[in-house]
Amino acid sequence: MPQYPADFAMSKVRERKTEARKKAQAQRGITRREFLKKAALTGAAIAVGAWGLNDILKRPRLPTVGDEPPAPTQLWKWSKEAYNYVSLGENVRCGLCPNNCTIGPGGRGVCRARANVGGKLYSLVYGNPAAVHLDPVEKKPLFHFLPGSNAFSIGTAGCNFRCLNCQNWQISQFTPEQTENMDMMPQQVVDDAVGQSAKSIAYTYNEPTVFYEYMLDTSRLARQKGLRNIMVSNGYMNREPQDELTKVLDAVHIDLKGFDDNIYMKLNAGTLQPVLDSIKAYHDKGVWFEIIHLAVPTWTDDIDVFKRMVKWLLDNIGPDYPLHISRFSPQYKLTNLPPTPTDYLVKARQAAIDVGLHYVYVGNAPELNMEDTICPKCGKTVLERRGYTILANNLVDSRCKFCGERIPGVWS
Repeated sequence: MPQYPADFAMSKVRERKTEARKKAQAQRGITRREFLKKAALTGAAIAVGAWGLNDILKRPRLPTVGDEPPAPTQLWKWSKEAYNYVSLGENVRCGLCPNNCTIGPGGRGVCRARANVGGKLYSLVYGNPAAVHLDPVEKKPLFHFLPGSNAFSIGTAGCNFRCLNCQNWQISQFTPEQTENMDMMPQQVVDDAVGQSAKSIAYTYNEPTVFYEYMLDTSRLARQKGLRNIMVSNGYMNREPQDELTKVLDAVHIDLKGFDDNIYMKLNAGTLQPVLDSIKAYHDKGVWFEIIHLAVPTWTDDIDVFKRMVKWLLDNIGPDYPLHISRFSPQYKLTNLPPTPTDYLVKARQAAIDVGLHYVYVGNAPELNMEDTICPKCGKTVLERRGYTILANNLVDSRCKFCGERIPGVWS
């Protein structure tokens, strides 16, 4: 059974420890009707074009300190036998991500969402999302994929990373028993996405790799209804499950968290090479993807390391896949750090452009106005953005209307 650090209990919720223990239940799943009713009662308004269900999820629960809680002795309806694992006697080895967890009887993987029950590996987050929203696709962020459209977005408990700066730690760093979940099987996700006039379904908020079976089955049904599938991911997935998933994926947002393996391990509890391998694999498979890089002060703001990263991107995937440089905001375990200085963001963007990347954006810094899509040939604005709103669209048949240059992406 994997060992876990004893300090991942979050300082932000220590004061809620007593209350959380009183409220903890062995099983947190509630029906979709009950969830929506609770959302209404707590003021989480559900309006056409927007779901505010995550308002309910802002009451985090404290994870167990030390070893993870054992797997349930009896499986509930949100359990599904995993698609990628091998049996090793009474143990199992998960083959989903590079953690390759060997899990003993009654144990869980690093992700907290996959467990050895009776010598078989089960996902414990099948059909019980902890977050559901209708989001602008620009929020993912994806700027070259169906601009101005909405993505029906779902996420569950659990993650295969332990990022110190995680922005969704209230669900990603907990077990599915410790979050408030919806009863929402794949067909219901697809039906609700269609009912909300979404153009796509996004698997997001936590790391979708940990709810792989749920994502894959939902994606197959979504394709039958003409919906596109988006994965917002840290890129930490093994090749075999990734190859199967690319058959039904239309776009991927990949979080390239740095370009130094030592920093990757300390900041995220992962390694760099599998992420780079994933980026090249999506490129080779022809799946559209965009990369985001969070500039964390003192961690990932070394401009020389950044230049090596963008040079690798140019050499391995070419100049036309967008790079989003995102400003860090203090949260989770890095509240002692300041936000990323804007002068670094400007310098990093220019460095990426100087290397030869065509589409480089700066996020979480609206005052810089660096989220417009600029034609690399004529220099005119092809897509003008403010926040998640498209103010002007100067694309004609995927080309700049001013000079005819083809702008890579998925536009219709």
